[in-house]
Amino acid sequence: MCLSPHPAVDPAANTPANLGRFLGRALLLWLLAVCFVGSWLAFATCSARAEEKPDAVTGSPDAVVGGGGRFAIPPPGGSGHRTEIGEADHRFPVVVVRGTPYEMGWQLGRLIRDEMHRFIPPTVAGLTEQLGLEKETLVEAWTRSAAYADDRVEQELLGLADASGVPLTTLQAMHALPLLMPYSCSSIAVWGDATEDGHLYQTRNLDWNLAVRAHDYPVIVVYIPDEGIPHVVPTFAGMIGAHTGMNLRGIALSEMGDASAKEAPYQVHAPHFTVFFRTMLYDASSLTQALDIFRAQVPTKRYHYVFGDGVEELRAVKVRAHSPEPADAWLKIWNDNDPTDEFAPNVLRCLVYNDEGRGAFPSLQKLHGKLNGPRLIELANQIPIRGGNVENVVYDATAMRLWVSYARGDQEAYLRPYAFLDLKALDADGDGIPDLP
Repeated sequence: MCLSPHPAVDPAANTPANLGRFLGRALLLWLLAVCFVGSWLAFATCSARAEEKPDAVTGSPDAVVGGGGRFAIPPPGGSGHRTEIGEADHRFPVVVVRGTPYEMGWQLGRLIRDEMHRFIPPTVAGLTEQLGLEKETLVEAWTRSAAYADDRVEQELLGLADASGVPLTTLQAMHALPLLMPYSCSSIAVWGDATEDGHLYQTRNLDWNLAVRAHDYPVIVVYIPDEGIPHVVPTFAGMIGAHTGMNLRGIALSEMGDASAKEAPYQVHAPHFTVFFRTMLYDASSLTQALDIFRAQVPTKRYHYVFGDGVEELRAVKVRAHSPEPADAWLKIWNDNDPTDEFAPNVLRCLVYNDEGRGAFPSLQKLHGKLNGPRLIELANQIPIRGGNVENVVYDATAMRLWVSYARGDQEAYLRPYAFLDLKALDADGDGIPDLP
């Protein structure tokens, strides 16, 4: 059988109906091809993004977009300015931020971005290795604790991550470390007849681990929230929890850790003290209010605290909060000259202290009635734990002033000069008007 060189022609092949079916099939094939190519390109783009290093710094803070475009990030707001206090080799940055919690975090992240990248990621990597913990474990610890804590701090942390470019999980891991690490400190509060001018002065020694090198990245943050009390937190770049602080109503806060590593695992279904300190600074207008806020917190582990009020009530208390002791024994609150104080009979009028037995009382007794800022600096330098004195602060919670010393290199804070900050005169934006009301 032979094939014809020309196929037979269907007389109906070129009808409008057949032509329409042909064009429809062609259009369908074209759309399928476009969808396939588009899907392949999207897959390739996602794969490439997945291979990017999560800690990489890309773009400017103003251009940050969250979640690979999957969710929106609030536009920048509030305001922030940076200045310095001190002189020579003891100059420390002071950052003043205004706005909502998120906006204050964003402004802070913008202004200390470089220091954060040098400090936070390497520290998290080093300490997780030293402690034998995975970063994910730290993030989980923070997530569990933050579920019981002040949302304003969480919102500030989001703004800090968005503006700085340091991943949120890295910041969460960093903020979980103080919850899981043991350390010890000291504090003194004096007021009224114990001082030469009646002001309330309060010290805070931070005795931690010099090897962390947090003192290489000092920053003093002044918060002026849209809602809440302005407050100051002497801290380290990227650390927004307050290990100490003072607000504009004269509330000053100090902490001393008492829990040893042997007592781990610690309770994390509770806010860390550095977080509820921020709550107290935001909201407490008196010592009574500060204690009410404190009593509402679920305890985590063993601590001492000194809480002072330099304006409304002009007094201070020492607190021993030793969880997990029984409910009727875990909390003790001592006033001045209290015969039930753990240091009695070494107690005095208008004075509370916890130096863990490092010899403050003879000096306090000798200088009673003559104490002031410079003499409190001398006392703060007398009682730190040698070998780990990272930072010292002395507050005048009546006049809204403070003196701050950070370690430098291997030289501890008690051996270093102090920088002075008068909050009532602070003018970080240089407009000739004090920043704080």
